[in-house]
This record gives sequence, structure tokens and C-alpha cells, in this order.
Amino acid sequence: MTASGTATFTNPDDYGAGIGGANVSLVVTGRGDFNARLTRLKLRHLHVLRGRENLPHIAYVTLPPGRVFAWFSIGPDACLVWSGMELKCGDILLHSRGERGHHRTKAASQWALMSLPSRQLAACGQALTGRKLIAPAAGRILRPTPSAAAELRHLLAKACRVAETHPDIIAHPEAARALEQELIHALVDCLAGDEAYGNLATKRHHAEIMVRFEDALAASDGRQPSVPELSAAVGVPERTLRQCCVELIGLSPSRYIRLRRLNMVRAALRRADPTTASVAAIAQRYEFSELGRFAAAYRAAFGETPSATLRHAAFGLRE
Repeated sequence: MTASGTATFTNPDDYGAGIGGANVSLVVTGRGDFNARLTRLKLRHLHVLRGRENLPHIAYVTLPPGRVFAWFSIGPDACLVWSGMELKCGDILLHSRGERGHHRTKAASQWALMSLPSRQLAACGQALTGRKLIAPAAGRILRPTPSAAAELRHLLAKACRVAETHPDIIAHPEAARALEQELIHALVDCLAGDEAYGNLATKRHHAEIMVRFEDALAASDGRQPSVPELSAAVGVPERTLRQCCVELIGLSPSRYIRLRRLNMVRAALRRADPTTASVAAIAQRYEFSELGRFAAAYRAAFGETPSATLRHAAFGLRE
């Protein structure tokens, strides 16, 4: 069964949910109104997503274990960061099965996510390269040849253009099968590339600490724990937790927690009924007790006051 389409988003939560096939929690780190576009192409075995966002963000991603995922930049500038390592133009991040971790963008970005069932990737790798391709035990950044990377980006752009403008073509079984074969062949060629980085043991250890950090935040049951509490829950000294946060997400633990809470308030203000909701009540729900400081922090983060966000919700401007 094939399916394709495109959608635009102004709400980061809706965008994260729209990615599908993965659990994505988004924290926007840039000022302004969020705008994003997703193009989806679902073929018999291969699933393709192309995303475009106008603001930088941190994404905590949990992938399903049944498929193998490859993630890479398709924009003119490489601004994607995984586990503290920046993906250069042409690099491909091959995830482990069921991987959890942080993706980060430093500016407006364009990216692609391609996935195949594990068995299908192994069979295609065997047929096309003479060796099985399997998901690694831990994520790897691969650096294919420039020609292989360029061919994949070219075919991806063509496929997404067809999905956006002529979805009826993809609905035709023969056309869909030919397109899928081209894309899989190009992807397999890229996955045969060399590793872009050497020993990643330290990076992977820090990534595991950050997964425990996110687990501790999720287990706080709405309460905002202190950094010492989180360090104790994670099982590392505060200094180590701070180092891991700065390395992997570009923020200290306290700044990340604060920005995460501000994003939650912004999402709640967007959903609220302006005739009955109040900024103060929503802010206090997320443990912002000093409203003056909260308003200043909110404006610094998003470029508008919280009351302006709530007013805009009355007109459906950000739905």
C-alpha cells in the first residue's frame, strides 16, 4: 500500500506528532513563530519523510525497534547535530533499532528520514552489495562518497516533488515500485560508506546519561525537579550532567529545563480558550510563580508576551 502527502504546522507539538513512526518531543530554541512542513511518502517497504523548519530546536526521539532509520540533512547548510557531533553535508546517521536520543538543529533546517524493515534492508544490502546491512548496536555517522550522497538527494527531491504535486502517480503500483527501487538502491549505496568519526565510546556513554536524564524528567510527574535531584536520579555528579547537557543539547540542565517548561506553557496558551483561561493560571500550572520574571523569560524566548500568544489563540492564528 502506498500513501503520500504534505502538511504544514505552526504548533511544534503537532509537528512532532505528525512525524509519525517515532515518539518526538520538541523544544524550540529560537525566537519567532514556528513554521514547518512535512512531506510523507509511504511505499511498500520504504517510508520517507522530508521536514523543513524555520526555527532551531532540540528533539528527544524514541524510534520503534522494527525498522531501521537513516537521517540526514538535505539543506544547503549542514546544521544537524546528534550526540554532540555535527553531520556534515552528505553524512548519514544510521540509527540503532529502538534508539533514543537527542537531535538538535542550530538554525532553520531541512532534513530527510528514511526507514525500512530490518529484514528488507538486510536483503537489499545482500542483493546490491553482496553483504547484509543491519542496524548497528549503536548509532553511527556514515560518510558516503559525494556522488552517492548527491544521487540520494537528487532522487529524494524528485520523489518528494511527485508526492507533493502528483500523488496520483505514486498510487500507480508500477510507478511506486520503480520509485521505491531507485530510492532503496541509492540509500544502500550511501549506507556502504565509511564511518565519519572514530571511537565514539565516550559520546555514547554521554548519550546514555542524557536518556536517563530525560527519564528522570518524565518521572517527575509534572513537578520540576532541581538539578541536584536530577543528578542523583541519573546517578552522576552535577558536573558530569552539566557537561553532557552542554555537549549534546547545547544548554545547561537548568536552562534546558526552563526552556522546556516555557515551551509547555506556550503549547498550553495556544490550546487555551482566551475567554476563560488566564496567563497566570497556566504559568503557575508549570511552576512559574513569579509572573514578572516569567513574562520576561517568555518574551526573551519567543519574541512576544504570553498574553499575546493567548490573544492569538482567539483567532485561530496558530492552529
